[in-house]
Order: sequence, then C-alpha cells, then structure tokens
Amino acid sequence: MTIMEKARSGIITEEMKLLSKIENIPADVIKRRIAEGRIIIPGNLKRRDHQEVKLVGIGEGLFTKVNVNIGTSTLVTNIDMEIEKAKVAVKYGTDTIMDLSTGGNLDEIRRKLMDVSPIPFGTVPIYQTYIEVAKKRGSPVYMTEDDILNTIEKHLKDGVDFMTIHAGIRLEHILKLKSLKRVAGIVSRGGAILAAWMLYNNKENPLYTNWDYILELFHEYDGIISIGDALRPGAIHDAHDYFQMAEMITVAELVKRAWEANVQVMVEGPGHVPLNEIAANIRLEKALCKGAPYYVLGPLPTDVAAGYDHIASAIGAAIAAATGADLICYLTPAEHLGLPNAEQVKEGLIAAKIAAHAGDIIKLGDKAKKLDLEMSIARAKLDWEKMFKLMYDPEKAKKIRSQFGPVQLSSCTMCGSLCVYLILEKFLKED
Repeated sequence: MTIMEKARSGIITEEMKLLSKIENIPADVIKRRIAEGRIIIPGNLKRRDHQEVKLVGIGEGLFTKVNVNIGTSTLVTNIDMEIEKAKVAVKYGTDTIMDLSTGGNLDEIRRKLMDVSPIPFGTVPIYQTYIEVAKKRGSPVYMTEDDILNTIEKHLKDGVDFMTIHAGIRLEHILKLKSLKRVAGIVSRGGAILAAWMLYNNKENPLYTNWDYILELFHEYDGIISIGDALRPGAIHDAHDYFQMAEMITVAELVKRAWEANVQVMVEGPGHVPLNEIAANIRLEKALCKGAPYYVLGPLPTDVAAGYDHIASAIGAAIAAATGADLICYLTPAEHLGLPNAEQVKEGLIAAKIAAHAGDIIKLGDKAKKLDLEMSIARAKLDWEKMFKLMYDPEKAKKIRSQFGPVQLSSCTMCGSLCVYLILEKFLKED
C-alpha cells in the first residue's frame, strides 16, 4: 500500500505521527490531507530499505519547505564539487535536493549524491534519456517511449523519492508556438526536449500518453511525481499566456488521475511572474489542482537581476509562500549565468529559507513567528550566543561582528556605546 492508500484506509502511520509532532498539527488532520492529496511525504520504498532519510512533509498547513538543485553540466563535470554542494545544502538546512546532472556518468553521479544526501532526493529522468540516446543514435529525437519509461524505472529502482515528469506539455500546444509568439519561448530543458521530439516525430507527448503506466511505476515504489512546468514563462512578459494556462489545465487532469491511482503528486510552476500576479498564480493552481502541493521555481518578478537572482527570487518566493506555495526551489547568484559553486548554492539556499520563513509568518501566524520572538528577546538582552544559534549562517554572522577586531562592548560596532540597550540598561533594570 502507498502512504495515500493507508491514509484513505484510515491508517495513521508512524510517519504521520512523527510529522504531527514536527509540524504541530494533529495526526488525523495530516492523515486526512494525505488522503485528499493536499499533503505529500516523499520516501521511495527502495531507499527506505537502506538509508535513513529525513522525514519531510510538503503541503497544506505545513511549514514551507525549500529545495536545492545541484548537478553537473555538459561543460562542467566535477563530481567532487557536486558532492560538496550536496553537503553544503544539507548543512544549511535544505529540505529536499534534486540532481539535474547532464554531464559525466549520470548513474554514478546520481547514486553518489544520494549517498551524501539523507533527505528526500529528486531527479529529472528525461535529461538522462536525452543524453544517452544522443550518444547512441546521434540525435535525441530518436528516443523511444521505452527509452523514457526505462529511465524512469531505473531512477525509481535506485530509490529516487520524487521526479519531475513533464507530462502536461501537449503536441497541440507546441504546434501553436509559431502563431502565438512568446518573448522567451520554452525555457524548461525538459519542455524543450519533449517539444523537439514531438515536432520531429509528429506524435503526442509520450509522458502524457503513457501516464497510466507511469502511475503504475510510481505506485509500486510509492514515489512522488512532480508534474513539470514545461511551458512556464521565462520572461515576465510571457506570464499567464496561453501556453502556461493550457499546460496547467492539462496538469489538473493529470493530478486527478494520479489521485485515482493512489499516487502522490505535486505541481511545478510558475517561473517569471510580475509581483502583482504571483498571489493569483498560487490561488489558481490551488483551485485548478484541488489543493495539490505547489512547488515553485522562484518565482522571479523581474528579468534583469542576473548575479542577484537569488534575491529577486526570494522576493517572489516570500509572496508565493505567504499565499500558499508549499515548496520553494531556490535560485542562486549564478542563475542565467553559469553552473553554481558551493558558496553560491549556500547563498541561494539561505535566501530561499528566509523567503519561506517570511511567507510562513503570514501563512502560519504565531507558529512561525515563534522564532522571531526568540530572536527579538535575545537581541534586547544582547545575548549573542542565543542570537547566533537562531541565525541561518552563524559563521558569517560571527565574522561580520568581529570584522574590525574584537568587540569591546556587548553591543555591535554599528552603534558601539550608543547602543540603545546600553543607554537604557541601568534605567530599565528590574529591582
């Protein structure tokens, strides 16, 4: 039985009980929302057998989670660097991690990264199919349906917990690209791969036509399908155009069919979206997909922040989280520029975590504000050790505090002896 089947049978599993304690939500509420598809718990049965993986819940009423993407490229293949990135991501508190590798021995890279990532682990199997078929047959347009499905099954057998499956992009959508122009075209790698395949072969998306079989595979391993946003906008001028909306309508159909098969799913989106349209996008996904967890890339509210896209995306992510987004996919300072290094992974992750928490203050209220209250009390007491413990990056904070040498007072070097708490200290002391 999948965890969704157990929930629908009225069974409260140990995972549900533990998640109840972590999230401070009654276990029966978690059970009901899993049964309805509004909460998912990643955990491939194969992986559970040989590796202890952090329990993470994603969905309605839970803290907003953050995902980190790592992986080689066709130009930069350094497995040691990718392992370092994975370790940095785990150290600084990512909730999930995805391997987007396209260069090197993809099976070896995936398995090594999983070994150092004791958290839910995701992949995009169409990348591997594309790379391997291009090498074997000269062009990826010669992919067969079996090539694609066999790669998905291989990843499931390896224990991958969730996978991006771009099943919502349809041949009819692609045929309209020539007449309905887009500023940025198709910016999803998976989307571009499948669009090229469909145009060359004049056939429907094999991930869509084989959806029922894909559901059987994921049911067997209790894996999670992350329905890819192949037609997400890559420019704010493309936001909520025909292509994005047409794909989302198809995705809503696929969500319904997955739930009928007792398979857990989440939905990906929305890419580049102006600030005033982000909240509407979240509400639209929740309405069309009946509360299925929403996994958002960014969203990026501007196209001109290269080098600082982690900041731009954090602005969008805070609004998305506050409105109901469930999983935030970080962006790094290297977005649109190159493959990120370990330090840029850290910067992107922390920016996304701050955004997720800022959104949770609105979405979850006092449950999320508890940390802010603790920090404020520690600041008022000039309790630096407590403050450092509550920070996302204590090492960086300590370095900044001492950047001009040892601090002689209990304040910081910004205000020094004019620190408000030092000025009022003797007058506000309790008797």
